Amino acid sequence: MKVLLINGSPKENGNTFLALSEVARTLNEEGIETTIISIGKKAVQGCIACGMCGRNNNRCTFHDDLYYNVMRTIKDGIDGLVVGSPVYYGGPNGSLCALLDRVFYSLGQDLQFKPAASVVVCRRGGASAAFDRLNKYFTILNMPIVSSQYWNMVYGQTPGQAAQDEEGMQTMRTLGRNMAWMIKKLNVAEDGHPQLEPMQRTNFIR
Repeated sequence: MKVLLINGSPKENGNTFLALSEVARTLNEEGIETTIISIGKKAVQGCIACGMCGRNNNRCTFHDDLYYNVMRTIKDGIDGLVVGSPVYYGGPNGSLCALLDRVFYSLGQDLQFKPAASVVVCRRGGASAAFDRLNKYFTILNMPIVSSQYWNMVYGQTPGQAAQDEEGMQTMRTLGRNMAWMIKKLNVAEDGHPQLEPMQRTNFIR
């Protein structure tokens, strides 16, 4: 069993990474393999709604290294997903959302029914709004959201400060244990998942 964690901070070893590492460590203790991919500092191409992924084996037409690494990890098989982000102006990092737009649009079939969770890190405010924004990716793809003892947020400004947020770190550990429990109980690979109805799309303007 394997969980992919996406570090949506340009600071590869900052507080977002610290929070995700606490989740990953707990998952490892529960016998689940983890991979953390950081988005880094390079510009991230956003989705241009070209629709080519639907005609290109569900692969985005832009094949940059970041997208390829995430795509390859998902295609190789994951059982869960955790997305972490710092809070910028009350929302997630824009570069992370640019990546997620492409990933979820092109790889939706590979992500359905996989347990997922978001993690946000902030200095002071905006965490709840960023948390809600990230969770919307999961709720559009039949992905069960893994909860914790509190909303998945950690506080810290300078690198390393998140470790001082004892409640936040405990929330990350609880999240890791809850995700491990859900993955093992669901075991989608063995038991299958609910049968989906054919998609019915109703536009406001016909």
